[in-house]
Amino acid sequence: MKLGARIFKTGIAVALALFLAALFHFPSPVFAGISAVFAMQPTIYRSYLSLIEQVQANVIGALFAIAAVLILGRDPLVVGLTLMVVIALCLKMRLESSTISVALVTVIAIMEYTDRQFIEFAAIRFLTIMFGIFAAFLVNLIFLPPKYEKKLYEKIRDETEAILKWIRLCQQQATDHHHLKDEIETLHEEMTKLEHLYLMYKEERTYFRRQRFQKSRKLVLYRQMIASADRALSVLKWLHRLENELGRLSDPFRHAIFLHLGSLIGYHEQMLLKFVHQAKPLPHHMWAEGIDRERGQLASMIYADGQPPSDYRLFSLLGAIIDYGDRLEHLDKLIDSFHHYHYDDELAKQLEKSAGGRS
Repeated sequence: MKLGARIFKTGIAVALALFLAALFHFPSPVFAGISAVFAMQPTIYRSYLSLIEQVQANVIGALFAIAAVLILGRDPLVVGLTLMVVIALCLKMRLESSTISVALVTVIAIMEYTDRQFIEFAAIRFLTIMFGIFAAFLVNLIFLPPKYEKKLYEKIRDETEAILKWIRLCQQQATDHHHLKDEIETLHEEMTKLEHLYLMYKEERTYFRRQRFQKSRKLVLYRQMIASADRALSVLKWLHRLENELGRLSDPFRHAIFLHLGSLIGYHEQMLLKFVHQAKPLPHHMWAEGIDRERGQLASMIYADGQPPSDYRLFSLLGAIIDYGDRLEHLDKLIDSFHHYHYDDELAKQLEKSAGGRS
């Protein structure tokens, strides 16, 4: 069982909402706890947007509920009709599903039968639910702020290492065809999760101009890291698909392909470490010259016998390898440029701290 920061924050937010509702002697404080659960968001920025939306949705829900009770009464059919109207209006405003859920809770809570004065009762129920929303926002703002950059880099590193591991096994012809097929599907799913994590990091807001400029450069860098990992996965996919065709190639040609792939893999690993100051920053031209030389040798061997390869799908593999190399060269330039203008070792410190904790 894994207990993450969001689990703790949800528990703290619910406890705070219930405490505040009890402190002000609001009846049925459970509604504050329910709204706090729906209002919890993964990032501070999303929490702010959710706060704005939920205030709007709850005002709409409260107004329609009060109007429905005063005009039509509390009949269950009236409650259902009011809910439909509120849902339609919230969808028209393009509000999130969790926001709509809280608005519906507001409608039901207000239209519940009671012996109290109705307007006073409706105001208390509305405030009870708003307490839960503000409690969730406050907890998300103060407690355990998410560090998506560290999670993003670790996810990029882990997925890249997994892809490169399988490419190495393909070089050694040590893979099982069906097992590798399942692994490629799993890696595609993990890349989708990686894209989602990138969006989470992108939504994190910075409050100083220098940090905003640095964050913009990092977004470009991480996007290129993801693109490079995706191109490596494309190479792996073609290696798997053309496993038999590669076995029928001449030994020099197959050796040239795998030699070039080995250089690209080492280049990729070195850049991931160089970004977090864990590897010696070798000059860009040292890698580029070697890669260009191997790429030229590989191209010259395509027509070594005067004829192109019998299976034209090999050109797709070669194209994927060349595209992968181009992505790596661009990534290398971006890292050098970033280090030239910014020296940010905060990520490296976080990684070292987490590594020390695991050891």
